[in-house]
Amino acid sequence: MNPSDLKPIHVIGGGLAGSEAAWQIAQAGVPVVLHEMRGVPGVKTDAHHTDGLAELVCSNSFRSDDWEHNAVGLLHAEMRELGSIIMASAHDHQVPAGGALAVDRDGFSQKVTATLEAHPLITIQREEIAGLPPEDWDSVIIATGPLTSPALAEAILKLTGEESLSFFDAIAPIVHADSIDFDIAWRQSRYDKEGPGGDAAAYVNCPMNKAEYEAFIDALITGPKAEFKEWENVPYFDGCLPIEVMAERGRETLRHGPMKPVGLTNPRDPLVKAHAIVQLRQDNALGTLFNIVGFQTKLKHGAQAETFRMIPGLQNAQFARLGGLHRNTYLNSPHLLDRQLRMKSMPRLRFAGQVTGVEGYVESAATGLLAGRLAAAERLGQPLDAPAAHTAIGALVEHITGGHLTGSKFQPMNINYGLLPPLETPKIDEDGKKIPLKERGRAKKRLMSIRAIEALKQWRDAT
Repeated sequence: MNPSDLKPIHVIGGGLAGSEAAWQIAQAGVPVVLHEMRGVPGVKTDAHHTDGLAELVCSNSFRSDDWEHNAVGLLHAEMRELGSIIMASAHDHQVPAGGALAVDRDGFSQKVTATLEAHPLITIQREEIAGLPPEDWDSVIIATGPLTSPALAEAILKLTGEESLSFFDAIAPIVHADSIDFDIAWRQSRYDKEGPGGDAAAYVNCPMNKAEYEAFIDALITGPKAEFKEWENVPYFDGCLPIEVMAERGRETLRHGPMKPVGLTNPRDPLVKAHAIVQLRQDNALGTLFNIVGFQTKLKHGAQAETFRMIPGLQNAQFARLGGLHRNTYLNSPHLLDRQLRMKSMPRLRFAGQVTGVEGYVESAATGLLAGRLAAAERLGQPLDAPAAHTAIGALVEHITGGHLTGSKFQPMNINYGLLPPLETPKIDEDGKKIPLKERGRAKKRLMSIRAIEALKQWRDAT
């Protein structure tokens, strides 16, 4: 099909997701118009410093590049298999960072910008889309990130009927279920109350004696806290107070709040009442992730891991996500988007990047990559499904379109192995030798990564 015979697809937002989406569309032979408001006189965001495409506003790191044992490294590998402009440009402007993939941010952005500008099927228009895209744009990808322009955010808000799109996001830490010590923790709901599914043991409980509780409170109060950026200066409300703020209001506050011990009995010591109990609740449908209930926090990440491992039963906890409290802009994607990343109520609109409820540079770019491929396939009359859920890209789609636990509040998340369907932990390696206990977790991740890459290649080759 001659590209000149095709209507263009419009991409709004020239960050990592929008740049990747535009590249994938053009590489599929479909014309694309990329709209970016930075560069328009008088129009800027509170975080960007240039008008370059794919500008990195925070860290210059894309995190681990280890595809065999790290989920974000696996996502790197999948994106490379799919011809990612973000991964190619990162490779060309890599700087030393050990096992991580870090880049010269200016060189990286300049390379992405120049590559997109040179593509014959890509038109870059510097303009703000102040409201919903015109109705004659029959295929649009909105990839405007956490700093979506107020006019567009308001238009999306009215369209979705949601209560809020931009707000303070109270995030509790999430723990990999297989890192919880069940020789200490136990499953029980408070007063053995059954939930909607009839489960009277929906929570994991971690008991503390008085000395452990007092030490924990001290760590919360004295631990280093992250500060809000100036543009995030919106007060939080009592319903999402950071746990350390509650501790500062009184040393007993947490014992009468999220750490109250009432209605719970330790089956290993039923006659002894715990001084306090930390509860974890299942966070995804697979049952591989649990969040620490009521533990939204401003503690810096290093202090969080150290402090929360003071909790009996979590001394060896591996975190899929650490906690935080910050301004964010994202959709209630499981309610609003289908697996094609289209808005159910207006299918001409697709969404990609952080606005869909993913966290991180790489995750944002990956959703842009997929949205671009899905939109191009639709334009070419070759319908395409998202990759299988046991790929990293497919797992992200599953999370943002409904893979979280039904009834729980949807929250943004980085890619992690807990989002992929689990495999049984191997005990024997490929040569038939017994794998040491402490190395079995890495062996399991490697098998999950191999499975993901094989499935991703099959998906790519079938499209």
